[in-house]
Amino acid sequence: MKLQEASKKEIKRITLGSAVLLVLMLAAFYVLSLVGVGTFGWRTVVSGLIGTVLEILSFAILCLTVQSVAGMENGKPMKARVQLGYNLRLFLQAGWVVVAFVIPVFQVLPAAIPLLFPTVILWYLQLKGKLVTPSERTDVPQKDVPEEDRLDSFEA
Repeated sequence: MKLQEASKKEIKRITLGSAVLLVLMLAAFYVLSLVGVGTFGWRTVVSGLIGTVLEILSFAILCLTVQSVAGMENGKPMKARVQLGYNLRLFLQAGWVVVAFVIPVFQVLPAAIPLLFPTVILWYLQLKGKLVTPSERTDVPQKDVPEEDRLDSFEA
């Protein structure tokens, strides 16, 4: 399955944001090592890099899953495909944390923290107003937006 342009755009934003957050995380680990909290070295960098790559891969799997169920009718096949995508992403992330914990070459915190990067990035984009809800889009008439997504349907 080929990624749609909207999915590519979101993956690029997540990748760019993840790179920035990875640099900030590594800088924080370096500063902490200077004051005597933990150690900083190639193990920290490698653990963070692999964790970041895996979280970007996990986000790409999410995009592919959503894209594959977009045209399906609501039902068991759709639910099964979404559940399969979720389980795959969860297994990928949990498996990486277990590997980082078990194999002494890796460090657990720099390996696990990048798995939270997409959440932080999406919060940031929402805060800056760069994520829009369907009711805020100008290219979709309000009559085509489901009632629960309309801004004018909420009562104060």
